[in-house]
Amino acid sequence: MTHAIESSSPNQEQWLKRYYFLRAGVSILWVAAAFAAGTKNETVAALLLLAYPAWDAIANWIDATRSGGLARNRTQRMNVLASAIAALAVAFALKSGMHAVIAVIGAWAIAAGLLQLGTAVRRWTTHGAQWAMALSGAQSALAGGFFIAQSTGHVPPSIANVAGYAAVGAVYFLVSGIWLAVSHLRRARQVAV
Repeated sequence: MTHAIESSSPNQEQWLKRYYFLRAGVSILWVAAAFAAGTKNETVAALLLLAYPAWDAIANWIDATRSGGLARNRTQRMNVLASAIAALAVAFALKSGMHAVIAVIGAWAIAAGLLQLGTAVRRWTTHGAQWAMALSGAQSALAGGFFIAQSTGHVPPSIANVAGYAAVGAVYFLVSGIWLAVSHLRRARQVAV
């Protein structure tokens, strides 16, 4: 694993560390807003549900452009498109109710999760902490299936369902950021010795 991490550029590794911490931070704020205000106010919930896939599209676009461009990062380019389409689909689904919204979020979670898994596998040989990103992508796809099942149930789903999913995603991004930071510190100590 050390050889794989050493083959990535220090700038790229620094970028990924900052990116993973940014994704974790935004997810934590989103989850806090969802539980604090989204569960009490339908308008806030609607805005948060629109913002979630929209932010994922923006974040993937930023990461892809910082990592060699969209042409070089096909899985992220596809994730940008899938997340943007999901944000639009959520806007339309809101008119039909939370069952429709959760179905859209479920389909998006499957697509985005598999694309994140693809990105992690592609980066595996050059960057650290990809095991957490691969696990996150696989778990996202699995959670998407549960969302779709919930969308057909009699109990009305709420933003709390999505907030739990987002909280788990925040943990994975945080673990990845910490993993890269610790790896960097270890290498710095080895160089100093």
